[in-house]
Amino acid sequence: MAKLVEMDERVGIFAQMAENVGPIILINKFSVGPEDFDEFLKAWATEAEKFKQQPGFISTQLHRGIGGSGTFVNYAVWESAALFKRAVNTVMNPQDRMSAYPASTVASPHLFKKVAVPGICVE
Repeated sequence: MAKLVEMDERVGIFAQMAENVGPIILINKFSVGPEDFDEFLKAWATEAEKFKQQPGFISTQLHRGIGGSGTFVNYAVWESAALFKRAVNTVMNPQDRMSAYPASTVASPHLFKKVAVPGICVE
């Protein structure tokens, strides 16, 4: 079973899902042992396929660190935190979700919103 480690010790993913905000970005950083890469990718693909079918889902992309890295980052866009929360509760309960991943997996999910910085990026 995978382990959940909050990305920000001040606010957890479940508290974030209660926020009334959207659109939101889910960034989920995974650390995976090299012996479990194939199993991890299979579990992630199965879960992502289920999330794709949920209301509010916009897109997702999985990235892997280069140079032999065991770090993966999932970047997913959702219409709102409320719809993401609904999807999380619909697809499967968190305990079952974590059980689907190899034991070496450490997941750190966090919700974000875009920030405007004048002259550099737009909201």
